[in-house]
Amino acid sequence: MAPDSLRGLVARVGEFYVTDKTLKAAQKKIEAALDAGTVDETAQREYLRAVERYFTGFEKEARAHLRDVDKRLEHVNQVHFNLTAERGVAVRRIEATQNVLQELRTCREP
Repeated sequence: MAPDSLRGLVARVGEFYVTDKTLKAAQKKIEAALDAGTVDETAQREYLRAVERYFTGFEKEARAHLRDVDKRLEHVNQVHFNLTAERGVAVRRIEATQNVLQELRTCREP
């Protein structure tokens, strides 16, 4: 991997709030090696493995969360649809009863 590509990846990973001890340690180690200009192939390989392991899991977790949110949104949309239909029925009942009551008042008038 070209040094600029590695620096870019290290910077990008550094933007994330990472709590994983392995990745945090790998991040600090590669940052120090980059600053010192002592990045060797072993250090680079270890860092790339740590990044891949963490972000593969992170992506799986994010996708599972997205599926959960989508299911919940689907449910909310269904509830919204049902309530809108229910509201329409209630409005039509009010209109129908108002018509009956108006006719009743008309029949009572002398």
